[in-house]
Amino acid sequence: MIQVLCKTYNPFQENTYLLYDASGECIIIDPGCWTNTEEQDLKQQISRLGLKPVGLYNTHCHLDHVFGNAFVAATYGLELAMHAGEVPVLDAVPQVCKMYGIPYTKPSPNPGQFLEAGQRIAFGQSELEVLFTPGHSPASVSFFSKDSGILIAGDVLFSGSIGRTDLPGGDLDVLMDSIRREYLPLGDEVVVYPGHGSATTIGHERKTNPFLLEYL
Repeated sequence: MIQVLCKTYNPFQENTYLLYDASGECIIIDPGCWTNTEEQDLKQQISRLGLKPVGLYNTHCHLDHVFGNAFVAATYGLELAMHAGEVPVLDAVPQVCKMYGIPYTKPSPNPGQFLEAGQRIAFGQSELEVLFTPGHSPASVSFFSKDSGILIAGDVLFSGSIGRTDLPGGDLDVLMDSIRREYLPLGDEVVVYPGHGSATTIGHERKTNPFLLEYL
């Protein structure tokens, strides 16, 4: 059974996720640690739990989700895995940081591997399926575990909301199609861990999310 630890970092209050199981192996998804204090906090959490990081993944590559890529890659000797369609988004991060007036002193490494829809990611005794869920960004992916009933959603779906679609590469129709096609069939009991805010479930959002009620 996969355990999920969420840590919220950086000025955008982004959720960084550690996924681990009884084997002690873990993967790190969307490390948003931005300051040295946040980096050390993430490292301490991993040490406290006695975990061995074996994977570094981005759901998508907006600045708040990649701030910690360089730290995690260097500290644990990991290569970055992401969808190839997010390369332009990652390449744009330095310029976006300038627009926001945010220092970007530790640029993300380039990806070492590319993820594809339907791909299986194994760590420890666990496995995740890669879902292709664009719309908030050009090639966002989500990570689903049927056995554990969890979905790491990036900025696709939030508790009571959806990811914004007014950024480059965003598209409301595409986003809603991703939710309809990839999320809703997973089952109402699946726990959704979003890129910002609190966890929710597919069932709760199906019944109460105003965007889903209007567009789906």
